[in-house]
Amino acid sequence: MSERDTQGLWPVSTATLAALVALLVLAGLFYLLAPILTPFLVAALLGYLFNPLVTRLGERIGGSRTLATVAIFLLVMLGLAALLLVLVPLALAQFERLALLAPEVLAWFDQHARPRLEAWAGEGLPPLDAEALRELVARHWREAGGLAGGALHWLGSSTGALVLGIFNLVLIPVVTFYLLRDWPRLTAGLADLLPGAWRSAILAFTTEADAVLGAFLRGQLLVMLVLGLFYAVALTVIGVEMGLAIGLIAGVVSFIPYVGVIVGLVLATAAVLVQGDGWILLLIVLAVFAIAQMLESMVLTPWLVGDRTGLHPVAVLFAVLAGGQLFGFFGVLLALPVAAVLAVAVRHLLERYRSLNSGASGPPGTGGRA
Repeated sequence: MSERDTQGLWPVSTATLAALVALLVLAGLFYLLAPILTPFLVAALLGYLFNPLVTRLGERIGGSRTLATVAIFLLVMLGLAALLLVLVPLALAQFERLALLAPEVLAWFDQHARPRLEAWAGEGLPPLDAEALRELVARHWREAGGLAGGALHWLGSSTGALVLGIFNLVLIPVVTFYLLRDWPRLTAGLADLLPGAWRSAILAFTTEADAVLGAFLRGQLLVMLVLGLFYAVALTVIGVEMGLAIGLIAGVVSFIPYVGVIVGLVLATAAVLVQGDGWILLLIVLAVFAIAQMLESMVLTPWLVGDRTGLHPVAVLFAVLAGGQLFGFFGVLLALPVAAVLAVAVRHLLERYRSLNSGASGPPGTGGRA
């Protein structure tokens, strides 16, 4: 290799080595500072979600990003305050009632469904001990309450833990405000830190990943919000006693395809059967969920989400199941966003591979040129 080739390759190798060292140092810092990073990560997620809204509002009011940040921040805080004061107290009572629903469903089965099924089958069915299940659920509910009470007692008795918890709660909105205000300057500064040899490729990847991930997250959150409100209002209006809690649960899990409507329908059916309001209310509940499913598939998802991830439905289900298997509940929550970013990375790698493969496809002895 000539001296000219060595001089041409050396700066790239130095930049690559420096970038790898910087990544290792950054990973080590994240590992060491993990206990205090939670409020900053939450603030970064909130800033990422609300950044486009702040940007558009800032453009409409004359380019003042600080004023736009203050306006959006106040609206979000007022909405959260209303949620905590009005919705949460009502939902908590219904959640407690819903947790004890399973034994009542079994009791209804023994009283009403079992005789008809045994008459149809011509033989007895295995017994279901509803009272034992009722006691099991009640005991675990009391244990959960005891654990929550113990945690609150520990927080109250530990001055340091209490101060740290309050500090984190206060820190999240403060950090979110400054991140939202300075988001363009921060992202531009991070782009300037990228090695020159990698900058174009990394910026192309992050731009596409940001477009896919941001649109998917914001659209999916809006779909969950609309469905949750629709389920909660509709079930409450038609007379389902725990309609608010069932609607919120169905809306939250609706990010998994078909799971939200199945979970909500099962819970609502069980609640109606326990209420004993007859089959007419059950048919109305079925109609509510049918309307919600059509609303989601024909209006909400195409309009708010679309095909932003580029993932096949089978790949979506696999990603959700794999995330749950590897990382539990949080793995299920993060499965689709991570899969969307990985899909973008795979597309870029395939494009790079095809370009290299086509460049090396010339006749032998031509150095890859036809």
